Amino acid sequence: MTPQKTVRDYIRTIPDFPHEGILFRDVTTLFGDPRGFRMAVDQLLAPYVGTRIDKVAGLEARGFILGGAVAHQLSVGFVPVRKKGKLPGRTIAQDYKLEYGEATVEIHDDSLQPGERVLLVDDLLATGGTAEAGIRLIERLGAEVVGCAFVIDLPDLGGRKLLEGMGMDVHALTAFEGA
Repeated sequence: MTPQKTVRDYIRTIPDFPHEGILFRDVTTLFGDPRGFRMAVDQLLAPYVGTRIDKVAGLEARGFILGGAVAHQLSVGFVPVRKKGKLPGRTIAQDYKLEYGEATVEIHDDSLQPGERVLLVDDLLATGGTAEAGIRLIERLGAEVVGCAFVIDLPDLGGRKLLEGMGMDVHALTAFEGA
């Protein structure tokens, strides 16, 4: 009997991308396989079944793919957390630190209502900077983050510790050691 595949089995590792010494964890192979993609979406939302969730927020860009699918499964709305200057309406912005510099993410200022409960979704948790910025935006609009769901955690980069230190529930389907 063939062993059951896991989400991890669908993730391709590409060495030396985008820089020498980096092992890039490519989820496009997961997205491209119908069983793998379905498995990932089901497992991302599994811990939150029975929890009231009003919206799913996805972090640009692969978080849009996953978050949209999770929102569909939950029959709730989807909120994109985008890079600065990409949303057409009035927005609020949050700066965050990158490995080399800073960046800004935004959401529409009317995308969430006070008291709404939001699940934050992305493909990868590394340092946690983008997720932290997304959480701050959600909270600034008066909504509550009920959890943060990721396909991959890179625990050596500290993102889980950062988010858990903010009081967040963090769910990841698999982890890869190292950067």
